[in-house]
Amino acid sequence: MPDSRACRRQSRTLELTFSQGRRHKNMDSQQASDVRERLSRLWMQAEPAVNAYVFAAVQRFQDAEDVVQQVALAAARRFEEYDGTRPFVAWVLWLAKSKIIDHYRVQGRQKLVFSETLLDQTAARLVERQAASHAGAAALEQCIEKLPPKSRKLLDLRYVEDASMEAIAQAINSTAGSVRVMLFRVRDLLAECVKAALAKEAT
Repeated sequence: MPDSRACRRQSRTLELTFSQGRRHKNMDSQQASDVRERLSRLWMQAEPAVNAYVFAAVQRFQDAEDVVQQVALAAARRFEEYDGTRPFVAWVLWLAKSKIIDHYRVQGRQKLVFSETLLDQTAARLVERQAASHAGAAALEQCIEKLPPKSRKLLDLRYVEDASMEAIAQAINSTAGSVRVMLFRVRDLLAECVKAALAKEAT
């Protein structure tokens, strides 16, 4: 899988390509900025699925990185074609499938590692997985909002500010041992809340 530098390079490519593509469009700077921000957000959400898809289908690491870069370019250049009523990840994986096929066509003598049918099946599974992930994240956010202020503060200190147990204990006038117990209970409550929320959605 690509490292963080490759991911940052893809994001820069996305923004630069979008900016160049919009230069002659009937769009003022604020509109262009809003659309560019939306594209970047959607790409960041879809990027793990794109990487998993491409790296599963393309054997050589460097080739796979190049294909992902090409997908980012295509997404930026063709973003106006994207139908916002449909999942972005499904659209960008469709672009990725085309780039994977192009990659093997250019290689000439090499065979496609995945058949087109298998590529379609893999894309469908990744779309389903991302939808489930988003549902879980939304449920978690709702469950956190239901927590008492003290519990939310504990979570913020530990997972947002990355504070140590000792620092949290000092901040809330408690002990490190008590903080560990409280965090365990809060995580347990959240897990049960998320599980119940997802089960309710499924019915």
